[in-house]
Amino acid sequence: MLPTLIVYCVFIILPIIIAIYYSFTRYSGIGKARFTGLSNYVRLFKDEVFWVSLKNTLIIFILAFVLLLTLSFLIALLLNNKLKGTGLSKALIFSPAIIAPIIVGIIWVYILDPNVGIINNILDALNLDMLKQKWIGGETLSPYSIAVIYFWQQLGYLVTIFVAGLKMIPEEVLEAVKIDGANGWQRIRYVIIPMMKSTISNVAVLIITGVFKIFEIVQQTTGGGPNHLSETLVTYSYSTTFTSGDYGYGMSLATVTFILSLVITGIYSFLTREKEGERK
Repeated sequence: MLPTLIVYCVFIILPIIIAIYYSFTRYSGIGKARFTGLSNYVRLFKDEVFWVSLKNTLIIFILAFVLLLTLSFLIALLLNNKLKGTGLSKALIFSPAIIAPIIVGIIWVYILDPNVGIINNILDALNLDMLKQKWIGGETLSPYSIAVIYFWQQLGYLVTIFVAGLKMIPEEVLEAVKIDGANGWQRIRYVIIPMMKSTISNVAVLIITGVFKIFEIVQQTTGGGPNHLSETLVTYSYSTTFTSGDYGYGMSLATVTFILSLVITGIYSFLTREKEGERK
């Protein structure tokens, strides 16, 4: 385990510690950092763009978490049945997961862009101008569109994990409860879900950590605009650090994002442990 631990500490733990240190400094990335204490965090909580990016991130998180956790599980249940066309369906559902995020952003720009996007052009052709929206680049719908794009990209990957988890459930158990008279919903509620608790928890953690790392999709579709209204915590941290050259403040944004991801993951883990304890 020692070589793995060394690599993990050097490439994961050490950069986190360095980033946290720089969050307490005023640093442009060149020269010597000047320690300023909590000034970056005081500035952060007074920053309107930070609160906008936090709101957008939470909107994306809630929508993507609910859609991905529920629909990926339900689709996995369907694909786990021995029906015609399941092989082709698995390939089609999984295919977006192998596309680079930057390419995903380009694809969806041609779908959602208010001017050249397919959706608005179809609505225009159908004389439904009243339904045309600024799906991306507007003041309100951008985070919702980003959540849908992220859902589309990640669905196949998470479905694959759930299908693998379903394959681990012994057929004898499912046959036994079926013989005992359990209907489809009862088999899912009392047998499949309890036996897949660890898989569901792993998928939930992947969704939580994944949402807080969304970057390429936002950069490609909106670039954080207009006027930072579609920024997420990650994109705002990036633009502050590498565009504005305010490395210290950018690292404070990154640190808050990291802590928020840890807190939400910890809350979810705590709640699921409590539920397991109650069942026992």
